[in-house]
Amino acid sequence: MTPNEIDLVQSSFAKVVPIREAAAELFYGRLFDIAPEVKPLFKGDMKEQGRKLMMTLGIVVNGLKDIAGILPAAEALAVRHNDYGVKPEYYAPVGEALIWTLEQGLGPDFTPAVRDAWITAYTTLSKVMISASCRQPVGAE
Repeated sequence: MTPNEIDLVQSSFAKVVPIREAAAELFYGRLFDIAPEVKPLFKGDMKEQGRKLMMTLGIVVNGLKDIAGILPAAEALAVRHNDYGVKPEYYAPVGEALIWTLEQGLGPDFTPAVRDAWITAYTTLSKVMISASCRQPVGAE
């Protein structure tokens, strides 16, 4: 990612933080609409799940300037997701739901450049996570 893309992702995410609970609800609503097959993977309290999502996004977004430093955590998260039944094909609708949520939450601040920066960030991280999940047998630790 370029420094400009990182700045766009970080500055736009800062605008999402004040609406993080609503953003999480939008995200999961959209995800379950476009990929209903993933809904059974979520068995706990969805408000808590939303808090975890936003916390994880915050860590990733804040770590983008040292992407090599956050990749091991992303890989470990992907391996944990294997245990929950996450499949590589689920990453595409997650990305779609994320971009849609950002568009809804940011409104006119979600410019084409911001969109492209988020797509680059998500694509970069999801490729790493898919690769890590495919190396790790389901149920293995």
